[in-house]
Amino acid sequence: MEQQKTEHARIEKFFPGDQVRVYLKVSESGKEHIQVFEGIVISRKGSGTNESFTVRKVSYGVGVEKVLPLYSPSIDKIKVLKHGKVKRAKLYYLRGKSEREGRIDERKREVQVGSQGGGDSN
Repeated sequence: MEQQKTEHARIEKFFPGDQVRVYLKVSESGKEHIQVFEGIVISRKGSGTNESFTVRKVSYGVGVEKVLPLYSPSIDKIKVLKHGKVKRAKLYYLRGKSEREGRIDERKREVQVGSQGGGDSN
């Protein structure tokens, strides 16, 4: 049970429209190494242990998509690079756009209102 908690802690919270970097464990000829796949999350499906997500990137002018199970043992970690500002849950319309047309604006960070911890407390 403890091992599962630590594995799930490496997955940051992300949504469709976010740019993520997925670190995949790849086994080739008996050796295991980490392969990085970076792109935009265009969908999330399922719930619980059956949840999966789709990441899309454009490589040398060709669109590449990977559908990955969220809790797969082959995923080492998921890192969120940018939070995208989108109004849809499924971004399949990006498939018909070019790389430049398919850019997504970055979502602004919300500033927390409250004690900042920088004042005098006499």
